[in-house]
Amino acid sequence: MLERDKEYDLAKRWRQNGDRNAANQLVTSHLRLAAKIAMGYRGYGLPISEIISEANVGLMQALNRFEPEKGFRFATYAMCWIRASIQDYILRSWSLVKIGTTTNQKRLFFKLRTAKRKIAAFERGDLHPDQVTSIAKSLNVTGQDVVDMNRRLCGDASLNAPIHEQGEPTEWQDNLVDQSPSPEANVVEQDEKDHRRKALVAAIAVLNDRERRIFEARHLADEAQTLDDLAVKFNLSRERVRQIEARAFEKVRKAAKTHAALPPAAMQEV
Repeated sequence: MLERDKEYDLAKRWRQNGDRNAANQLVTSHLRLAAKIAMGYRGYGLPISEIISEANVGLMQALNRFEPEKGFRFATYAMCWIRASIQDYILRSWSLVKIGTTTNQKRLFFKLRTAKRKIAAFERGDLHPDQVTSIAKSLNVTGQDVVDMNRRLCGDASLNAPIHEQGEPTEWQDNLVDQSPSPEANVVEQDEKDHRRKALVAAIAVLNDRERRIFEARHLADEAQTLDDLAVKFNLSRERVRQIEARAFEKVRKAAKTHAALPPAAMQEV
């Protein structure tokens, strides 16, 4: 452990001169502190070596932001950064489903187990209403937040959890159903999109040049042009442009409906 004056000198050397040797002494002299804090987070099913590594990351983040002239000891300042780094790692890694990012949700995640122990709520099922109220009040969150988080903490399981059924043992992840569309469904969807696109192209072909340009400017451009802009461009009144657009839109709608009803083979001939 470093004396206050030695710590101050090392911190100044690192902050003002980028002295890596000074930084190394500051960090290595506080590794035991980082490990001690990390050991307090063993109950989340993650490798303790990785938690300690994240604690060391927080220690280095603290070093880069430490201002010794403010009079605080480095250990006092570093504890907040170490805990923040560990908690961020746990929130990222603990579950596949997002838990929450607000300050109250994070505090609830890390404090719920302790709060349940204080009121002897050891059951794995839902909490009693009076227990929910007590925990919500003590942690300054809503009762629904407490219920939801408790169910998450009790219900999450590892994807590699073994399932012992008849026959060979399997893992839980082997029984998960892929909800994404099948390759066949993707092909059908893409064919349908191509068919609709060809129907639109064929429908636009029924317009004359002015109708087509106005229709495309109003409905197909990334940023639709205003009627006033088109009136100036075509030397027409605003109302006349609106009438042409309405007529063109109706023509395209009817033609597209007709072409969309044709089978793909017939569309190839159009």
